[in-house]
This record gives sequence, C-alpha cells and structure tokens, in this order.
Amino acid sequence: MHRVISVYGRKMFSVALLFNSVLTVTCAIGLLYGFYWLHWTIYGPYLINGNLFWLAIAAAILNAFPAASVGKVHTGRLWFHHYVYGFFVMFLSSAWIIFFTSFSILTMFFVNTSNLAFNAGRFFFLGGLTLVLDDLPDVHTVAFKSLRWLKNKAHEARQILQVAQLTLGIATLYLLVTVSLSIVAKPQWITVANFVQMGTLFVTALTCLASVKTKIWHKIDPKKETSH
Repeated sequence: MHRVISVYGRKMFSVALLFNSVLTVTCAIGLLYGFYWLHWTIYGPYLINGNLFWLAIAAAILNAFPAASVGKVHTGRLWFHHYVYGFFVMFLSSAWIIFFTSFSILTMFFVNTSNLAFNAGRFFFLGGLTLVLDDLPDVHTVAFKSLRWLKNKAHEARQILQVAQLTLGIATLYLLVTVSLSIVAKPQWITVANFVQMGTLFVTALTCLASVKTKIWHKIDPKKETSH
C-alpha cells in the first residue's frame, strides 16, 4: 500500500510540476503579447524590461525535464494511455470555449481576462495539454525518437544546462520579486491573474534551483529509453 501511494504520489507531483511549466509559459506569453502589441508597462518601475519574461519561458521549458524525471514510475494505465485522455480534455475544453464564450480558440494564449467561463476552459485545456506532454514519447515513434535525441544532446551539454538553469532560476526569482513589489505598490493590481503569476514563478524558480542542487542534468543516462 505504501509503495502504491509513493508511486502515484510521485506521478501526481510530476504532472503538477509539468502543469506549472505549461502555466508559466502561458502567463508569460500573455504578458509579452501585452508588452509588444498593447504597449503595456509590465510591473514597472521594478521590472527593468518586459523582455525578461522570455527567461521565465526558458526556465519553464528546461524544467520540463526534471518534472518528467520525477514521474518515471510505472503506474499502468486505465484502458488507454493518458495522452488519449489529454486529447479528449483538450477537445472538450476547446468546444466549451467556442460555444459558451465569445473568445476565439486561437487567442487562448494571448487573452488576459477575468471571464470565468473562458478561464475555466483554458485551465482544462492546459491540463489536457499537460497529460499529452507527459505521455509524449508514447504518442508517436517520431516523438519518441526526437525526445531520445534531445536526451542525448542534453547529456553532452549537461554542464552548460546546469549553469543555464541556475541563471534562469535566479532570473525567475527576480521576476517574482518585481510582481510582488508591484502588487504591494499598486493595490489595483491585486488580482487572481497576478497571484497565479506569482505562484507559477515561485514554483518555476524553486524547481530550477532544486534541479541545480540535485545536479539532475548530470544524472541523464542516454542509454535508457525515453518512453514510459
């Protein structure tokens, strides 16, 4: 019983970390869209340049590896691979957004709104996307071979990736501080979106620094299969 709890606990933790990476990228893309096309001043004067949110995207992408490595356990499957459920959830949430909101599915990653129906649909779409990404090696042999190639390249560049993740973790902490200071200085910015932003940045930074501490990039074994 203890082993079952441990296995499923690790898997849920892994998926949660991967979901945070997806959410971090989504939040950053929304801010960068506002920065470039709507000419927002993002979290000024504490954030010196809105382009720095590209570093949050890079940190989230790098964190996908430690997130996946935590979940390298055998949980079996209920009828289907869980990427099937992921695609199903993505389809349902897309239909929800199309039929029950006034937003386009194409603007999902760029819209900043407090509309509950849209945000609920976007939340479940990202959740489905997380399940697909977590099970990506099993989606298609091309995906499996591509991920194995990336794993080999990561092994070769492990020292560089270690330094990069440390740098990105510190940069993400800086972004977290700028968001926090902005909310304190401007109470009108106390919104659910900004609290979500702070939460994703905190977990992203923490994952970066924890990965550096455990030297996770040095533990890559290119001889092992990428598939689950």
